[in-house]
Amino acid sequence: MDIQEILPEDFHPQSKVWIYQSSRLFGMSEVFELEDMFNDFIGSWKSHGSPVKGYANMFYGQFIVLMADETATTVGGCSTDSSVHLIKEIEQKYKVDMFNRQNLAFYIKEKVQLLPLAHLNHALENGFITTDTLYFNNLVATKEALVNDWLIPAGKSWLNRKIEAFAAKTV
Repeated sequence: MDIQEILPEDFHPQSKVWIYQSSRLFGMSEVFELEDMFNDFIGSWKSHGSPVKGYANMFYGQFIVLMADETATTVGGCSTDSSVHLIKEIEQKYKVDMFNRQNLAFYIKEKVQLLPLAHLNHALENGFITTDTLYFNNLVATKEALVNDWLIPAGKSWLNRKIEAFAAKTV
């Protein structure tokens, strides 16, 4: 999937990005409902009384990406809180966990696969995860980074330190 084709072209490359990873895949009917929630939220998203140039979408059926182009309006604490409130509302409505940073997401065999961080060594030991396995780097913070550095080989992410440490122990 070329996400650049889906993202709005008129957003600055340094637009702020927040990625929320779901504990499960959303069903098609849920995605359609979420689209309505996203549109309602973006239509009313404000920062200090000014409208935020925002964007929200579902990617891979499991990631909610929010984006704010701050060239017009800076996103303050209250407007960030309102976006977190939206995600918490989604958690409750759909019985999903959107804030568990201990679940790592990989793209394996054309599917998103979640792996608890505690199971990483086992996955490395058994060759399920290698430096070439595609990893969703949900720490990206800008549109530009989302396009270039979101789905990357695990060996080019923060996981490389863990992979190298594991390799050193097994030699």
